[in-house]
Amino acid sequence: MTTATWYFDYISPFAYLQLHRFAELPADLEITIKPVVFGALLQHHGQLGPAEIPSKRRFVYRFFRWQCEQRGLPFNLPSHPFNPLPMLRLTIAAGATPDVARTIFQGIYGEGRAPADPETVEVLGERLGVTAPTDAISQPAVKEALWDNTNEAIAAGAFGVPTFVVDGEVFWGDDALPMLQDYLANPGLFETPEMKRISEMPMGVVRQRGSEG
Repeated sequence: MTTATWYFDYISPFAYLQLHRFAELPADLEITIKPVVFGALLQHHGQLGPAEIPSKRRFVYRFFRWQCEQRGLPFNLPSHPFNPLPMLRLTIAAGATPDVARTIFQGIYGEGRAPADPETVEVLGERLGVTAPTDAISQPAVKEALWDNTNEAIAAGAFGVPTFVVDGEVFWGDDALPMLQDYLANPGLFETPEMKRISEMPMGVVRQRGSEG
């Protein structure tokens, strides 16, 4: 049985979209989901978040709305970007399964609940069967597990969310799902001479950060 790890953060609407496509993957694929702190990935790689670039933020929100309409998914975007930490920790406290993530994504993007609102923590925690949700997400072990996941994702080569990692190969974003499907059907996908060449090709020009030249 092939195993896959899915790294995600609720702050990414594309993770919401991709989670609803899990049924397109082989039934014998064993998926472990791991919530991570997207902001920490950005900081590690020295990147800005999509919502931190005004024109990109506008495009992403429109694109997300369009995608939800195309796929028949509920859409009620809360104020964004938001603080995802309470929901990430709640995921861990509730057992970190795809069904747990679906429940929380539905609360955020389906119902428009603010993730950091104490009421959201209580309402979704109750749906998930978590006793005393506010206390549960404050436990040191839960907080530590979230950072362990985040550091693991960075070590695995993840630079964004959502990201699947299978056999050490990184598949980033909802639109990479077809490539993941091809890889699962053909594990030698990246072993062709051309795939190896472009994978090992050196950078032609290295841009100096902060330089206009």
